Amino acid sequence: MKGTITEQILREHVVSGEVLPGTEIALRIDQTLTQDATGTLVYLEFETMGVPRVKTEIAVSYVDHNIIQTDYKNADDHRFLQSVAAKYGVVFSPAGNGVSHHVHRQRFGLPGKTLLGSDSHTTTGGCLGMLAMGAGGLDVALAMAGLPYYITTPEVWGIYLEGELPAFVSGKDVILELLRRYTVKGGLGTVMEFYGPGVGNLDMSARATIANMAVDIGATAAVFPSDEVTRDWLRRNGREQDWGSIPNNDSAEYEYHTTLALSELEPLVACPSNPDNVKPARELSSVPVQQVIIGSSCNGSYRDFMIAAEMVKDKLKAPEVSFEINTGSRQTLVTLLASDGITKLVNAGARTHEPGCLGCIGMGQAPASGSNSLRTFPRNFKGRSGTRDDAVYLCSPETAAASALTGYITDPRTHGAEPKIALPERFAFNERWFQQPPETPESIEIKRGPNIKPFPELSELPDELELPVSLKVGDNISTDTIMPAGNRVLPYRSNIPAISRYVYDVLDPEFAQRAVALGESALVGGENYGQGSSREHAALAPRYLGIRVKLAKSFARIHKSNLVNFGIVPLVFADPADFEQIERGSTLRLSGLRSLIGNGAEEIPITVENAHGVRRITTRLVLSPRLRAILVGGGALNYAKSTGG
Repeated sequence: MKGTITEQILREHVVSGEVLPGTEIALRIDQTLTQDATGTLVYLEFETMGVPRVKTEIAVSYVDHNIIQTDYKNADDHRFLQSVAAKYGVVFSPAGNGVSHHVHRQRFGLPGKTLLGSDSHTTTGGCLGMLAMGAGGLDVALAMAGLPYYITTPEVWGIYLEGELPAFVSGKDVILELLRRYTVKGGLGTVMEFYGPGVGNLDMSARATIANMAVDIGATAAVFPSDEVTRDWLRRNGREQDWGSIPNNDSAEYEYHTTLALSELEPLVACPSNPDNVKPARELSSVPVQQVIIGSSCNGSYRDFMIAAEMVKDKLKAPEVSFEINTGSRQTLVTLLASDGITKLVNAGARTHEPGCLGCIGMGQAPASGSNSLRTFPRNFKGRSGTRDDAVYLCSPETAAASALTGYITDPRTHGAEPKIALPERFAFNERWFQQPPETPESIEIKRGPNIKPFPELSELPDELELPVSLKVGDNISTDTIMPAGNRVLPYRSNIPAISRYVYDVLDPEFAQRAVALGESALVGGENYGQGSSREHAALAPRYLGIRVKLAKSFARIHKSNLVNFGIVPLVFADPADFEQIERGSTLRLSGLRSLIGNGAEEIPITVENAHGVRRITTRLVLSPRLRAILVGGGALNYAKSTGG
């Protein structure tokens, strides 16, 4: 990792530990962001710490997920977030301002800084040369309280870019090509660092899209250099004074290395129902689409909409297609209005929606049953759209625009000449769109609706556990499968007893009731368990239902951290073949567990009993001494209260 941008930022922010891959370090966090689907719980956790004011350089609370107000719950939570932001010194970005990742890089992101967000796509900030990471909400709450963020030092994956993108190929195709090559597990334990002569040929829209989906290839973060492209983009946002040069080091050494010739890429599409199921658009011309959506946290930039607007100018969408537009931010929407981009899209039959996540998180825009939806979003996990039998495809804005016109997935290179898009000299902005916290917050009263419930108390880990297996699942289970999103579930995000009823609802509707009846139980999974969103509800709600152990072939980084934070033991099969020996209804006996974990044992024996007999298997627990203490104590909040951090 010698000489990398990642190493430079880590060394400037490390407060304890040694920056060596595989070792745990504690990092100073400069900036935090929350969004409303996870933020309500973050601030409930922050309140329990008794800290009077946030201690990071800046903290921003965004309302961008649950903006559909079908009853009082979302509106009440927005009011809670507004009041708690004012009370604790947090900038408040209300509904309509846009998606946290777009707004934060436009208004607050700074090259060389660390950013921690309670949303997995916080990695978007890497387009500015930040070390931007998603985390569970509790980790963000601890960072806002001035405590460091602990992380296993990642390895650095150097991605050398050469050449220029061909016509109708953009940043989405770059990250889809990497997903095609390396799968959703390809970046586990790494930071993707982009360098080489091709980097200068990627605009900020492309960089943001690539960094956004770094988490969907499993990476901890993605980092681009802060160069003249960065400087020009900040200038157009009226923030040139915030720029600082962070160049690539030609002598940098990387743990892993990939060369990508941009000129050899073509328009790509991720087919249902995983982001790495990637095929060339040209091979999918027989696939009809009934819905096309451009925008959200991925591909919600000015350039993304303007190229689509120019492609559909003076044309009309196919009659069977619902063509929909979700701008990434209010700033982008206002700028598009001024440049006539929205007019061109609307005249082509597009429906415009307010800036926000919307259909990306299943808040509206659910496709019709049995239909195909083509989206520029970052994820297409089964059922995430709000329709159980959905078939969601992911693509670039160019492919989306071409397909909206034909009614079939269409290679945009068949469209004609590629439009040339010029950025405006200044992006529209009004600083009054944000609510700054008062200097004297003592008189602020936090407003709580009836749906906001206290944070549940979690007991310490016992030494002896006898646990029935309440559920067994396969590989690449996402947090969307564990804890569904959408307007049916997300309004309960500040009500753990209520939201826990929906755990694994999309896979096994009887799971929650069965788990409650069992009292305490274990869950068994395959590879990459807990991929996708950072939502800590996917750990806390199962813990509320009595899950004490999760045993899997491997865990996604953020979900494993969330499990520890809420006192669930994340064990990994020492021999993956033992996965086949356990079934739902098996009994797992763990003896001396508290002592083993506390004393640093990496091998945790389990006695498995089922209809096939009794056998003993070995599992592994790879955690730092600090994380072991958190686990024994029943979770990170218990640990923070008892130790002061």
